[in-house]
Amino acid sequence: MLAMKLWIILNVFLLTASGFGKEPLWGQESGDTGQFSARGPLRTRWADQVLAERPRCEHPRPQLAREDWICLNGLWDYTIQARNQLTQPSQYQGKILVPFPVESSLSGVMRPLSPAESLWYRRQFEVPESWKNKRVLLHFDGVDWETRVWLNGRSLGTHRGGYDAFCFDITELLRQDGPQELVVAVWDPTDTFWQLRGKQSLRPGGCSYSACSGIWQTVWLEAVPAAFVEDLAIRTELREGQGRVYLKVAGRMPPDHSIRLRAELRDGETSVASQVVSYQIAPAVKQNLVDFYRAESTYFSIDMQLTVDSAKPWSPEEPHLYDLLLELTDETAGTSDSVRSYVGIREVTIGQDSRGRAQLLLNGKPYVLVGALDQGYWPDGIYTAPTDEALRFDIEAAKKLGLNAVRKHVKVEPQRWYYWCDRLGLLVLQDFPSGDAGDARTDRARSPEAAAQWETEVRQILRQFGNHPSIIMWIVFNEGWGQFDTLRNAEWVKQIDPTRLVDEASGFPWHGGGDVIDSHGGVPPSDAKRISITSEDGGWGACAVGHSWNETLAWAYRTYEPQTWRPVEGMQPPLPPLTEDARDWLTSWIRRMYQAFWRQRENDGRSGYFYTQLVDVETECNGLLTYDRAIFKVKPEVLRSGVVGLCVLSGDELLPTARRGGGVWRYTTQEPSANWFQPDFDDSSWAEGMAGFGRRGTPGAIIGTEWTTKQIWLRREFHLPAEVLIRREQLRLRIHHDEDVRVYLNGVEAFRESGFLTDYDDVAITPEALAALQPGRNVIAITCQQTEGGQYIDAGLVLPSE
Repeated sequence: MLAMKLWIILNVFLLTASGFGKEPLWGQESGDTGQFSARGPLRTRWADQVLAERPRCEHPRPQLAREDWICLNGLWDYTIQARNQLTQPSQYQGKILVPFPVESSLSGVMRPLSPAESLWYRRQFEVPESWKNKRVLLHFDGVDWETRVWLNGRSLGTHRGGYDAFCFDITELLRQDGPQELVVAVWDPTDTFWQLRGKQSLRPGGCSYSACSGIWQTVWLEAVPAAFVEDLAIRTELREGQGRVYLKVAGRMPPDHSIRLRAELRDGETSVASQVVSYQIAPAVKQNLVDFYRAESTYFSIDMQLTVDSAKPWSPEEPHLYDLLLELTDETAGTSDSVRSYVGIREVTIGQDSRGRAQLLLNGKPYVLVGALDQGYWPDGIYTAPTDEALRFDIEAAKKLGLNAVRKHVKVEPQRWYYWCDRLGLLVLQDFPSGDAGDARTDRARSPEAAAQWETEVRQILRQFGNHPSIIMWIVFNEGWGQFDTLRNAEWVKQIDPTRLVDEASGFPWHGGGDVIDSHGGVPPSDAKRISITSEDGGWGACAVGHSWNETLAWAYRTYEPQTWRPVEGMQPPLPPLTEDARDWLTSWIRRMYQAFWRQRENDGRSGYFYTQLVDVETECNGLLTYDRAIFKVKPEVLRSGVVGLCVLSGDELLPTARRGGGVWRYTTQEPSANWFQPDFDDSSWAEGMAGFGRRGTPGAIIGTEWTTKQIWLRREFHLPAEVLIRREQLRLRIHHDEDVRVYLNGVEAFRESGFLTDYDDVAITPEALAALQPGRNVIAITCQQTEGGQYIDAGLVLPSE
């Protein structure tokens, strides 16, 4: 007991540093609005829309939806007691708002849960009179981690796993009248055990975030007849404009009954395909199962194929969905089960480019992924978005930035998040949540129990989320976290779902399996059979004051130095603020990362590039949006052109760079006199060399003259015709620099920037320097300073095409 108390004291201290405990922990319910939450360190604008009576009560399973269902989200009784206290509590200490995890402010509790503790829930509900002759199913869409459930004092069972949904048929345990009492106990070891947990930590900080314990997705009831659809698997393919939809419809039925299943695809109000299949078990089986054994229920599975002529393929650009209606009729009992779903007809395969390198094909055509890492955390709900509108916002924000994909990082979202990806058009590279089930250095599991639990949960994820057209890739492991049996696991995942690509290991360590070579930063090698992507890169950030989780602990991988605007390491907090100038600076640098990908992919053959990350998470502030989703930290309209590959280098190079043959420059590596950049400076004693100047092997460099010293000074004369100067405001500087650079035109500073590029970029010239240009002779002068790593400088003038 003393150890448990010390653990709680330590974690309250640690969590206070990361945002917990700054205000009273216990929530208050408002009589005016029905709101119920604690005051956390940061809220989203949707938090005010969370009402205690019906939070997150849109249908939780859009791909298998019925009319008869009841949402059990809302205020439940809760208490926390020692894990070794196995009996149900006699008293409960307060109210908790389901489905928000106990650590979240929206739960109204905002308290860490120790591995030495269990979290208990209790609520009552009533079953509608119209359900009396139906089966009643109790669904839990997500509870982290080990869950025990009782109904009316009797045990329903135990479930282990934080990311897969589970269900109980509670029909036999229901009271005939009056309220039903539901009790749930949850134990969550978080990062003290080997189970799947993603980035949850009892000591959040850096790249580890707050824990999510207990119920974190919707709890709901559903009424079904004795013969009903329990599961649906959808597979699609395209053949010469024809869409083929393969369905595997499974469910339960009385074994002595006959059933008829009708499936219909609709495009709006128009029926485009349908099929009817009748089914009953064979007479010999019926004799054994029914007449002899007296069985009351059996499982069935029916395969169907629907063909759509002139099919409309699903893609991010045109996310066309067909409605799918299933009608299961029990011809013996005269009952029916109606289910609504939808289908996106699309196909993901691998082809080869003209150089024999593997390329991603979407619907038979080469497709380039441009995306961002998406961790799915919320400041007020942690793992749980405040509202359905909030879920939708993240997808719309990604598309506004020009992204066509996200990598969902070591977390599985509620079904409705994928529904919005399907509906709005956003591709998903889906990580399996990480844990500590294996040792990546030996590629062995920690234990048979850990391996079995990992595989059980992953198989459930594949089954439960496999119908979403937006998901095009399964990522089995990330950076070695809990990695084991890499080739075997990648192989069976592909066998279960051959319709998607399988990424055996994001970042490292690779074993040569799957369909993808995936690097974090840099360029992965090209391959004839496996596509190559960069699934994490970047991490530039600044602290948005008033919109950050903890401003004193905010960090990013790279940020700016406030006096010089030089890119610097940002991993030692605090970060400099997100001013309007900083927003421009971030936009420029992140845009260049996408630009560099587009310009280099012709040579490196990559099929995708992902920036880290879409949204700030707790103290990690390298997102394109703030953690509360209140501010874009970049300018979407500017960044978008780089993301979608519109920033190609075009136009006439009036002063050619090394890309167009360059030319001869005067240069020196000895510091010249102070007026070296003036147009009348005498540079006749300087050496001559061909553009560009630098060290071989520097990314994007075209070396004409070797330069390996700390600094170089360059000058060159060029001539401009008078007709060009009519459009002088359109002139741009085309430059590639590594590292700090200053450029002058006719003695006037035209451009200054710290840091380095990995490719050429067209940048604005100062108005004063543009004004200094004249017909005839002009002089450009450049100095570039180097500290470490690669080094390169080249520049020219470009006039965009009219």
